[in-house]
Amino acid sequence: MSEPAPSPGTPSWDALLTQCGLPRLDARALLEHASGKRREWLLAHGDDPAAASVIDAFNALAERRRAGEPLAYLLRFREFHGLRFVVSRDVLVPRPETEGLVDAALEHLADTVRPRLLDLGTGSGAVAITLAVLRPDAQVVATDASSHALTVAQDNARALGATGITWRLGDWFAALAPDEPPFDLVVSNPPYLACDDPHLSDPALRHEPQMALVSGAHGMEAIGTIANHAPARLRAGGWLMLEHGATQGAAARDCLQRAGFTAIETRTDLQGLERVTLGRRPLAPDNPSRSQGVV
Repeated sequence: MSEPAPSPGTPSWDALLTQCGLPRLDARALLEHASGKRREWLLAHGDDPAAASVIDAFNALAERRRAGEPLAYLLRFREFHGLRFVVSRDVLVPRPETEGLVDAALEHLADTVRPRLLDLGTGSGAVAITLAVLRPDAQVVATDASSHALTVAQDNARALGATGITWRLGDWFAALAPDEPPFDLVVSNPPYLACDDPHLSDPALRHEPQMALVSGAHGMEAIGTIANHAPARLRAGGWLMLEHGATQGAAARDCLQRAGFTAIETRTDLQGLERVTLGRRPLAPDNPSRSQGVV
């Protein structure tokens, strides 16, 4: 069925962009989404009257964006490490800083054959799925305390052809079976904002799941829990890698040191801010009798 002829005074495609009160890139992304038209088509037809069926849909999206709703929720997807992930309000929007967590994991797994990986609090599945796609030989286990988040992650895995992922519902390591084989690597982007963090007043964060953002009075509760329990789930020589806030590097290093990790370091993001702290579970000590000089 053809589109009805535009009525007098119908705004052009370009007018929708300029009159909506949004940054140009945001407005164009929403218009592409509402219209189903590619950017090139919209550029070529900018002076044409906009389709009547699109105007109301675009204006509704623009209003939600002006109110602070993340663009990714409006578009229903977000690019991460070159892959497109579906997102909803059940999961955090994947952020560029988290790509550094994936990069660190890939670097430390470069010489490991068929590694076993654990992603705690997987959310949209961005980290687990990216690792599974880039390391198809890996055995990946991904957990989340939200069944809704796991549904989003599983849908993303199917869409991206990520196989070899086992999904577990539960809170951190409690989601694992007691006899789960040890892992070569445990990664997590846990909640790390304090309950009174001023960032929580950001309109965008008000739309994201609070359980994935807030972690106790100081923001370090989840990081401390994961660090304390990770050694029991890692093989000797295995690595723990945690994303955290830009001012939490020292606190994260302290958590890992107190949990017995060695070779602790913190990686910075593209802005030079501390974002990912990692540490190694020590290798098994030598035979005690040998270390004491007993024959």
